Amino acid sequence: MTERKTAAQEVTSVMNSLRALVRALRISTRAVEKEIGISGAQLFVLQQLHDAPARSVNELAERTSTHQSSVSTVVSRLVERGFAKREPSADDARRMEITITERGRQLVQSAPRTAQSRMLTAMQAMPPEQVHALAEALETLVRDAGFAGEPAPMFFEDDGPGDGG
Repeated sequence: MTERKTAAQEVTSVMNSLRALVRALRISTRAVEKEIGISGAQLFVLQQLHDAPARSVNELAERTSTHQSSVSTVVSRLVERGFAKREPSADDARRMEITITERGRQLVQSAPRTAQSRMLTAMQAMPPEQVHALAEALETLVRDAGFAGEPAPMFFEDDGPGDGG
């Protein structure tokens, strides 16, 4: 039987886990940028499009667990660089479908798996009650630390090449 951690040990454990996640995301993003010249966020979106086209930006936002405006910005950058394309839906001309281009497909096939993808896979494998508890705890942490009003773009998207700034 393991001994229960003190409150200070629990806080240290949380901080170490957050550091490990941020470090993994940063390393993954840098590796992607160095190897293939796009941001980790752009690769993550391309990998999602490689799995299946998106019927809309909202659908893609849901699949990437990201806000629609963040995904829209990333998609715009991918379209500008010729890795993805937007086309009117055959079902509803008001909606734009997003697909990966052959150039994007080739890029994805030679790219490493992103940390974001690994994190999503891990969370999808967790019991729903654990994901719920994690979500509530992190939401409380963000709110109580005063970060709740901050935008939450895709990981490191504004830090990489091809980000427009």
